[in-house]
Amino acid sequence: MRIDLHTHSTASDGTDTPAQLVRKAAATGLDVVALTDHDTTRGHAEAVAALPEGLTLVTGAELSCRLDGVSMHMLAYLFDPEEPALLAERELVRDDRVPRARAMVAKLNELGVPVTWEQVARIAGGGSVGRPHVASALVELGVVPTVNDAFTRDWLADGGRAHVGKHETDPFEALRLIKGAGGVAVFAHPAAAKRGRTVSEAAIADLAAAGLDGIEVDHMDHDTQTRARLRGAAKELGLLVTGSSDYHGSRKTCVLGEYTTDPEVYGEITRRAFGAFPVPGAGGA
Repeated sequence: MRIDLHTHSTASDGTDTPAQLVRKAAATGLDVVALTDHDTTRGHAEAVAALPEGLTLVTGAELSCRLDGVSMHMLAYLFDPEEPALLAERELVRDDRVPRARAMVAKLNELGVPVTWEQVARIAGGGSVGRPHVASALVELGVVPTVNDAFTRDWLADGGRAHVGKHETDPFEALRLIKGAGGVAVFAHPAAAKRGRTVSEAAIADLAAAGLDGIEVDHMDHDTQTRARLRGAAKELGLLVTGSSDYHGSRKTCVLGEYTTDPEVYGEITRRAFGAFPVPGAGGA
């Protein structure tokens, strides 16, 4: 059984529509895929409608959080998308994305880069606009060769010349909201140092005490030594260990199904959740 619990569609910063993503997941040989767009559930209905027979969809979202000045992401699985408190927080984070992206465009213009808001909005389409869309604009203009090359201190990384902060949820509040909506919470790529500063293992222990369910260990941004260290920490703290691709389509180099989650861990996630249930495919159009 092959299970990928972290993917993105055009509802946020992926390049595959939700329908394309679930079809590709089935063609790749996955049995379970989670759609976890940034701070939104807008892609779920399309994914469900197109879900091929034999593939199960786990609905979720990746919530933008910040702890002691460090940006971090919380994967929320199988929560009630209409629960008012979590819905309001997601909308607050999402609504801040447009002014933030406009401010990044302005900073880039000051640096002599001829990027426009119209270009970024076109790239984002109907999705929640974010840094990857601005990064894609830089690639289009030939400023950087790849999206990853835009995430440096020269450009869009935290503290970079064109970086602009946004509203991000306190992770302890995020845990409260996810649990209140019947969901399960997993800390995404907790040691992805190439993305910038990471939270300490002491902070992960505090999050575990506050109700964190698991940490994403098997991820392209974690080397072998890091994975071993995180597995040890998870065992000590009683946390679930997941593996995921963090697939974004052609925008990033992540390969769908490249890293997967153990079926027993997946079963435990579904047992803990009560806000929503996995959706079995019935041969969508």
